[in-house]
Amino acid sequence: MEFIIITGLSGAGKSVAMKNMEDIGYYCVDNIPPMLVSTFYELCEKSSDEHMKKIAVVTDIRAGDVFDDLFASLDKLKAANKKYKILFLDARDDVLLRRFKETRRKHPLSENSASTEGAVLLERELLMPVKARADYVIDTSLLSTTQLKERITALFLGNVTLGLTVTCMSFGFKYGLPAEADLVFDVRCLPNPFYIPDLKPHTGLDACVYDYVMQFEQSQGYAERMLGLVDFSLPLYRSEGKSQLVIAVGCTGGKHRSVTLTRVLYQHLLDDGQRTIVHHRDINKT
Repeated sequence: MEFIIITGLSGAGKSVAMKNMEDIGYYCVDNIPPMLVSTFYELCEKSSDEHMKKIAVVTDIRAGDVFDDLFASLDKLKAANKKYKILFLDARDDVLLRRFKETRRKHPLSENSASTEGAVLLERELLMPVKARADYVIDTSLLSTTQLKERITALFLGNVTLGLTVTCMSFGFKYGLPAEADLVFDVRCLPNPFYIPDLKPHTGLDACVYDYVMQFEQSQGYAERMLGLVDFSLPLYRSEGKSQLVIAVGCTGGKHRSVTLTRVLYQHLLDDGQRTIVHHRDINKT
């Protein structure tokens, strides 16, 4: 049985994530009290219904300040050698505040704080221990609904019990570092197609840009060293029991050099038989 616990900050996209999980065949339960997580797990495990073999539950601060109960449930499952994964949805404070303003929804902790900003900060503090135990962390600050769906689908459409999943992500430094990145490679030192008029409108997904970037000795040398470090690091992360590794490759705008080197990394991992997904965060930004 696959059992996914979805949690995270209010406004970070848990409802969207749950709908996406339903779309890929998970039986989903929203707003389950933390104290009932282990009980629900046991009920699902006993069920003979095939629909109960892939489960996703959402538990969050709406249940009140009772996350100690969640840890008790998780410890109970761990003691019984029951397998589960935690997906944590995060976002920057300014993005969360904007989303609450746009939707005119009240923050679940608004009664505990004089302002929405205070409520967001309080919730982030309360959820820090949960985030520390998460197997997957997705920062939705710069993701569209479609991009979040793609990330969820790529992570969970296969068998999540197969071990380490590597996410290869390209990004632009001008839009900010990916908060969920475990390893970051800065390729702004490589030749930039942005300054070639015929290449500027294209991206690293196009052969003309890819070939331009990779024709240079410094690009090939960078790629060789990047792949060597990744190959050395993956067994170490596996030995630590890590479920997801996010490797981010950044250039200035996230359209040319970072996309090209991310493609090189992604193909290398595929050829090596690694379970991997690719995500170009800023490729469509102007």
